[in-house]
Amino acid sequence: MAIMSLQQMTIGYGGEPVLKNVCLQIDKGDRLCLVGRNGSGKSTLLQVIAGELKPESGERSVQQGVRIARLIQQVPRDMHGTVFDVVARGLGKAGESLSAYHSLHDTGNLEDPDVLDRLATLQHVLDDTHAWSYQPVIEETLSLMGLDGQADFDALSSGMKRRVLLARSLVTQPDILILDEPTNHLDLKAIVWLETFLADYRGTLLVVSHDRTFVRKTVKGILDIDRMQVARYDCDFDTYLQRKQQDIAAELRQNELFDKRLAQEEVWIRRGIQARRTRNEGRVRRLKDMRGQRRERREQIGNVRLQTQDTRATGRKVIELKRVTFGYDNCDPIIRDFSTTLMRGDRIGIIGPNGVGKTTLIKLLLGQLEPQQGTIQHGTHLEPAYFDQLHATLDLDKTVQENVSPGSDTVRVNDQARNVIGYLADFLFTPAQIRAKVENLSGGERNRLLLARLLAQPANVLVLDEPTNDLDVETLELLEEMLLDFQGTVLLVSHDRSFLNNVVTSTLAFDPDGRIREYAGGYDDYLVQSSHQVAQTPPKARPESKAPKEKRDKPKDPLKPKKLTWKETQELKDLPASIEAMEGELGELHTQLAHPSFYKTTSVKVVAQITQKVSELEAALQAAYALWEDLESRQS
Repeated sequence: MAIMSLQQMTIGYGGEPVLKNVCLQIDKGDRLCLVGRNGSGKSTLLQVIAGELKPESGERSVQQGVRIARLIQQVPRDMHGTVFDVVARGLGKAGESLSAYHSLHDTGNLEDPDVLDRLATLQHVLDDTHAWSYQPVIEETLSLMGLDGQADFDALSSGMKRRVLLARSLVTQPDILILDEPTNHLDLKAIVWLETFLADYRGTLLVVSHDRTFVRKTVKGILDIDRMQVARYDCDFDTYLQRKQQDIAAELRQNELFDKRLAQEEVWIRRGIQARRTRNEGRVRRLKDMRGQRRERREQIGNVRLQTQDTRATGRKVIELKRVTFGYDNCDPIIRDFSTTLMRGDRIGIIGPNGVGKTTLIKLLLGQLEPQQGTIQHGTHLEPAYFDQLHATLDLDKTVQENVSPGSDTVRVNDQARNVIGYLADFLFTPAQIRAKVENLSGGERNRLLLARLLAQPANVLVLDEPTNDLDVETLELLEEMLLDFQGTVLLVSHDRSFLNNVVTSTLAFDPDGRIREYAGGYDDYLVQSSHQVAQTPPKARPESKAPKEKRDKPKDPLKPKKLTWKETQELKDLPASIEAMEGELGELHTQLAHPSFYKTTSVKVVAQITQKVSELEAALQAAYALWEDLESRQS
C-alpha cells in the first residue's frame, strides 16, 4: 500500500536538473537504501520526500496522517541543552513548551515569585495544548535508546549525539523514518547497536549509507540514483550489485546498436543531398529525432582514478614499538605496555570505541607524540602521507585548486608535471568545482579532495583516519583496489567492516583498559579470534588413566605411586610418536594462518574451523605432555 509517491518530479536549483521526471512509490513497511554517486542528488531526494524541499515540477503525494522524520548527516551547531530538551523540541511547539517548563523547574529558584509565575503560565499552555501527553512518550523513547535525559548534550561524544538526534526523530512516532548516513562518526559498538535497533523497527525505513555491511543487515530493497533517474530494485544489496551490472551491460549494447543505426542514417542523408534526390521526409524526421535522443543521452559517470606516486621503499622494518605507555596530563594511560613491529607491506586496521585513543596511537607511530614509557624506533626512508577524518587540513576559504596545488597550475605526479585541472578531473571534479571554495563541497566531495591531495605527494606510508565517510560505493571499491596494490605500509582507522575485511592484513583492537591486542586478518577474523579468546578456558591436563579395577584385600599406601598397567605401558610407548604428529599438524596450521593471502581468500566459516582446530590441538598437546610426565614418573 503506497503511503508516499512522486510523479514526474524535476528539481535543479535553477540550473541543470539534479533529478528529472522521477517517479517513485514508497509502500508501508518498505526498508529501502538510497544509493548513488556523490553529488547525484541523494540528499535532495530525501528533502523532497520529507517535504522540506519543493520540486520545480511534478507532484508529491502523501497519504493523510503520515508522519515523516529525517535524521540529517551533521549535528546542528545551535543545538544545546539537556538530552531531554533536545529530544522534546523534536515535537515542535508542544515539545518546546514542555522543554521550557522542565528547564525552568530544574534550574530556576522556586522561591522566586517571577519564576513561579512563569511556571504557572507554561503549565496553562501545556494544559491547553495537551502537551503533557507527550511526557511519557519522551521518557519511553529515552529509555528505549539508553539515554540519560539530564545529560548535557554538548558534553556527549559525536556518536551519542547522533543517538540523541535519532531519539528526536523517533519521538514523533514517524510512519517513515529517513536516515542520512547514520553510521558516520559512530564507532563499531554504536553501529551494531543501531543495526539491532533498526531490526526491531516496524515503520517504513529509508536510509542513505556507504556502509555496505550496515546496508546488508538493515534493508530489503535499493533505490538507485543514476543520471537524474531513480530505479527501484526489490532485492538485497548483493543481488542489486549483480542486476545493476547487467543493466549497465544491456544499456551499452542498446547504445551501440542505436549509434550504428544513427551512423547509417547519417550516411543515407549525406548521399541523398549529394545526389539531389527527393528524400523520404518521414525518414528525415526520424533522423532528427535520433540526433535529439543522442544529445539527450547521459553517459555513465566515470570512475575516480586513484594512483599512488612512486617513491623509494622503506626499510623492511618500518616502525617498532617496545612496551609503550602513553597518557595525557593528570589522566590514566590510554595506551598501556604496547609492543608491536610494523613491516613493509603491512596493512594494519585500528579499531576501538570513539575516544579510546586511536588517533593518539597514530600520532605516536608517526613520532608526533613521545611515549611516557617504552621506545618507538622508525625504520629508514619513511615518507608518510596523512588523511584526516575531520578535514582539518583543508582550508575552507580557498578553492579546490588552491588546496591541492597552492600558487601553481600544475602538480607533479611520478616526477611528471600535470595540469591541476586534469589531475582533479581524475577525481570527478568539474572545472566549476575546481575554482569554487571548499566550503561549498559536500562531505563526499571533501573526502575525494583529501584523497587527491594525499595522492599528489610521494609516500611509502599511508595513514588513513576514517577515509570511507561519505564516499560512494564505486569510489570505496577503487580505494580498496589501490590500497591492495600499494607496495608500502598502510595504517587504517575505520569503522567500515567491509572495508577492513577487504583491505587489512592484521587488526589492532583497543581494550577498555588501554591494552591493545593484535589479531591476524580483518574485522570478521577479529570477531572470531576475540570471541574464541573469551570463551576459551585454560586447558586442563588429561586426567590420569585409571587402572582396571582389582580386588583389594587390604588398603594400599596412598603415598606409594601406582605401577603402570600393561595398557599404560603401551600408551607411554606410543606417546612420543603421537606428540610428534600433533606438533607437525599444528605447525602446518600455524603456517597456513600466517600466510598473507589466507584471510583474503578463505571464508570466515573456514577460518573459524581452522582456529578451533588449532585450539583443540594445543589443548591435546598440553594434556599429552602432562600424561607423558605422569607415566614416566610412575615408571621409574
